[in-house]
Amino acid sequence: MGKIIAIANQKGGVGKTTTSINLAASLGVLEKKVLLIDADPQANASSGLGIDVDAVEIGTYQVLEHSNLPEDAIVKSSAPNVDVIPAHIDLVAIEIELVDKENREYMLKQALQNIKEKYDYIIIDCAPSLGLLTLNALTAADSVVIPIQCEYFALEGLGKLLNTIKSVQKIHNQNLDIEGLLLTMYDTRLRLSNQVVEEVQKHFNDMVFSTIIQRTVKLSEAPSFGESIINYDATSRGATNYLQLAQEIIKKNS
Repeated sequence: MGKIIAIANQKGGVGKTTTSINLAASLGVLEKKVLLIDADPQANASSGLGIDVDAVEIGTYQVLEHSNLPEDAIVKSSAPNVDVIPAHIDLVAIEIELVDKENREYMLKQALQNIKEKYDYIIIDCAPSLGLLTLNALTAADSVVIPIQCEYFALEGLGKLLNTIKSVQKIHNQNLDIEGLLLTMYDTRLRLSNQVVEEVQKHFNDMVFSTIIQRTVKLSEAPSFGESIINYDATSRGATNYLQLAQEIIKKNS
């Protein structure tokens, strides 16, 4: 039975898509069968794994609408053992279209029921908002990874996200766990980075992954080549960090 992990934070630019792509690729390299679902209208997780977003005819939108089965939307990615349900800009409209639907928060959960056991892990890259798309992801997920960048406003908005998670647990998905808080964009040279790490670890101790993702040029270059960091430069620090994270998650779930 696959585990569904949503990567969520309503703040933009915290490393959600980078984490979704590279965690999926790292789990794939560690011989897990992975499905990455792009639930962000910007579709960066799709293009970051070499998928031509403009050519997508069936994607997350159709799966959420229940006009197509997830199996129809699945495409192979450039990463070994990683399939993708890609997104397209039309996903922007889904929030409006689902508003009147009954059980609108459960559309993704229902759609994934039949394919859940075909994968070891299903990773959902969420949009940087707390709208219906993210709500669908959190309702469908078994757990959530929250990326937090090691910068000044890191903890701003975190309370709001944790409250959203609490209300999802109460109303829609009582089994939703927090897989962990992931510190990203860590710069060893900055005192601020170290202060943020200390503060997050002090407040949330056990909830924080021991893996910290360091800021590297290679990590930001890889998506422009349509590759994960593992494919792009397996020896880089970014690749090491994400492999370590994947191992931490596998160990936690074994």
